[in-house]
Formats: sequence, structure tokens, C-alpha cells
Amino acid sequence: MSGFLDNCNLPNCECIELGDRRNFVASVISGVLFFSGWWIVIDAAVMYPDQSDFHHACHTCGAIGTVAFFLINSVSTGQIRGDSYSTGCLGQTGARVWLFLGFLLGFGALIAASWILFGVYVVPGDKPEWPGIATFLQNALIFFSAMVFKFGRAEDLWE
Repeated sequence: MSGFLDNCNLPNCECIELGDRRNFVASVISGVLFFSGWWIVIDAAVMYPDQSDFHHACHTCGAIGTVAFFLINSVSTGQIRGDSYSTGCLGQTGARVWLFLGFLLGFGALIAASWILFGVYVVPGDKPEWPGIATFLQNALIFFSAMVFKFGRAEDLWE
């Protein structure tokens, strides 16, 4: 089932033809998303410095999402397919496990942030909701940033 979307092509649109600038545009978009996520949660931490309004343990989700960003993007697509990585202690299987752990941490951080939003801030209704929204937005933006940086770049331009 590996590569079952390789033959699916989107229609060519000349207005968004990036060519050699594809990696640059994907990197800039990913960086802006990542920066925005952290900026939003820093704003919430500054606006609600009291532990009763915004508990500092909620920053754990963002830290785990950031680690997931680095795990996901530290392996290339060639390593996953086995094209460029066959040696090492685990080889292609190790690269796939590494990527799986990165996705697992990313989805886990996003699910934990949604639990913080609804379980701590929305349902009880006795706290301001912005810290919960900021925590969720931070993790969603970090996750989308990881996806754009992983799948938005073309590795054939590296050669």
C-alpha cells in the first residue's frame, strides 16, 4: 500500500507554479505557522499569569508538539522508502519507527490540547476560555507546521 497516491495528480495551475522556490515557500509557511503557535500561547501566558487561570503545566503539550515537529522532519522520504538509507543499526525500519513516534507524539499533543480546552476551560465555565483556546491553537499550528515542512518540500531539489 506504500505509494498508492503516487499516481494521483492535481490539475496543474499555472498561477501557483513554484518550481525551484517550492522548498523556500514551504519553509517560510511552516516557520510562520510554528512562530504563530508559540506567539499565541506566550500571549495567553502573559495575559493570565495566575496559576488559577492558566496553569503552567498546559505548556507541556506545546513542548511535546515541538519535539514531534523535530522527530517528524528529521527523517527524509528517501529514508522511509529505503532509497537512500539501508545501513545503520535499524535501517529503513528504524526510520519508519522514528517517524511513527513523531506522528504519535504530534497527535497526542493535539488530543491533549483539545482535552485541556474542553475539559478544563469550556465545560466548567468558571475560567476564562482564552488560555484553553491558545493552547489548542498552539498545538494545531505546530502540527500543521510539521505537516507543511514534511510534505510541502521536494527532496529532488536537494540534489
